[in-house]
Amino acid sequence: MLQIFLRFFTLGLMSFGGPAAHIGYFRHTFVNELGWLDDKRYASLVALSQFIPGPGSSQVGFAIGYHRGGLAGALAAFIGFTLPSFVLMYLLAVTTAAWLANHYVQGMIYGLKLMAVVVVADAVLAMFTQFCQRQSARLLMLVSAAAMLMAPFMWTQMALLLVAATVGIYTLSAMQDDVTPLAPIRLNYVYLLLFLVLLIGSFFTVQLGPEASIFGEFYRVGSLVFGGGHVVLPLLETAVVDTLSGDRFLTGYAFAQAVPGPMFTFASFLGAEMLLDSPLKGAAIATAAIFLPGFLLMLVALKSWHAIAARPKIAGAIAGVNACVVGLLIAALYQPVFSQAVFSAKDMALVLLGFGVLKLFRPSMLLLVVGFSLSGMLLHSL
Repeated sequence: MLQIFLRFFTLGLMSFGGPAAHIGYFRHTFVNELGWLDDKRYASLVALSQFIPGPGSSQVGFAIGYHRGGLAGALAAFIGFTLPSFVLMYLLAVTTAAWLANHYVQGMIYGLKLMAVVVVADAVLAMFTQFCQRQSARLLMLVSAAAMLMAPFMWTQMALLLVAATVGIYTLSAMQDDVTPLAPIRLNYVYLLLFLVLLIGSFFTVQLGPEASIFGEFYRVGSLVFGGGHVVLPLLETAVVDTLSGDRFLTGYAFAQAVPGPMFTFASFLGAEMLLDSPLKGAAIATAAIFLPGFLLMLVALKSWHAIAARPKIAGAIAGVNACVVGLLIAALYQPVFSQAVFSAKDMALVLLGFGVLKLFRPSMLLLVVGFSLSGMLLHSL
């Protein structure tokens, strides 16, 4: 468990770039470096995270931890990956953020944002090679990328995933090997019941006090958001509109984009602001509540996901979703990863050099972080 925690804690300290970058970091670390799971299993976990509400990249990390060490491993992965950004967002809510404007800190963040471009580009290339071999898969990828760039909304992503799954059923099922007997599907209905009970109960928490009210508000948000990241913004704004000023809300959102780790830890900032008498308790409740629904739904299907994915029609749907996900990653590579990191020729030069080093020498993630941090501080001072 300690190894799982430390690996995810390290990633949580340096995972700039949003959900798309996190998926790239996870693949580089747990598939390429450690070999905890193969590309096919990893892609199936990514596909599952796209089908259910919740923070997509954190759900993938949770599933990797579960794959490695059961429920305890999943919790260790979640706590490790989330703890750095939780602490930072809590501190930003209760203290001054002047240190964030420090020249060297700004340089390090600048370098790590450029590293995110390299990592996502590498993940896109690898996933394209594996999941877009057929013409229909490549067409799905292109349409998904173009549609998401032109209409970057939650409904666009959901529509694309549904269309890709449908097309995959009819055009990509033949790709799957169905020679082995199919294992029975056993969903965990205990977690499904718990998810539903908490969701229904979240509408009646206002009368139970401020802590319960915060839990209910953020649990509902976590139950309704697909894909995570910036998609969570409008729902969170609706949830806190009566208790937090618009200016303070946008300040917290800016902080959430400046720190590493999952965007959902924006809830840590908001929870601390909503419970001023006990900000740490408010931050902890809001963070746990917004992540919990997605993790409960992952636990419903996680043990049987391999058996579910072995069904020919479902396998074809997953193949279509995988092709769509490559397209969504291409769109995310441009906006927000590339567009918020590369502003000059020297930025692009560092990205190209970093990508070349990554492909030629396959350095560890730690070496990449050190290299880009130092390069960022150096270039930022020029």
